[in-house]
Amino acid sequence: MCFSIEEFSVYDGPGIRTSVFLKGCPLRCTWCHNPEGQVYGRQIVRSPNGCIGCNNCIKYAEQTENGPAFTEKSIENCPGGLLRYCGEECEPGELCEKLLKNASILGKVGGVTFSGGEPFAQRDFLFECLGKLKGKMHTAIQTCGYTDADTFRQALTLCDFMLFDIKIMDDDLHRKYTGVSNERILENFIQLKNSGLDFVVRIPLIPGVSDTESNIRQSCEFFKENGVDYVELLPYNKMAGGKYKMLSRSYDPKFDTEAQVHLHPEIFSEYGIKTAVL
Repeated sequence: MCFSIEEFSVYDGPGIRTSVFLKGCPLRCTWCHNPEGQVYGRQIVRSPNGCIGCNNCIKYAEQTENGPAFTEKSIENCPGGLLRYCGEECEPGELCEKLLKNASILGKVGGVTFSGGEPFAQRDFLFECLGKLKGKMHTAIQTCGYTDADTFRQALTLCDFMLFDIKIMDDDLHRKYTGVSNERILENFIQLKNSGLDFVVRIPLIPGVSDTESNIRQSCEFFKENGVDYVELLPYNKMAGGKYKMLSRSYDPKFDTEAQVHLHPEIFSEYGIKTAVL
């Protein structure tokens, strides 16, 4: 199930790319800016812009212990058309046929990137797509790295490139801010490094969480040990909480969203690691 297909992206791998966003993610990063990608199923989202306060969406909602859950009748009875489904079922063959139509436009350098959510959350769908595109179009996976070792090993034989997030090195802090241990992630990264597949490492810089001197230094030590000399930095987007209202969810990031993000160029330089800020 996809929740978005974005064409002509220039930040999701080499060249100009089509990015396919798959639903479902095992992490719950408190700074997540794609909360609609966290759950696996189709959701109803409501745009707050243009609401006249008629409450028809609430009138036709199902009442749950977590509050009103919008229904198809909520969508049908919104006079402003502000409610819609997020997430569409699609067959791998149908999707790949659509993607391949742009192969000549994207050229030899560009291609398709599977993102999310977390693409490994839809392992079978992802692998079928990669198999159909192999040798016909450059493919990339943008991942948090949280999957079992066998799944990750198989992915390395199917894609051409990987964008791999390294968020927090301290395992306790990783659990606190993402909900899972980083042990599996770091093990998979070492597997990636040893595979010979082209990849790039990305660090989401979250104020007071991952942009601390301690975390950057630990990250650099890990990168140095594993031969990484280039890292892309993703500073926290202060608009990240905007989508939560659309899902009738509150945004509780557990850090100071107004704090300045620190890039620590001196630490990366000390370890001989080049960086690019995206």
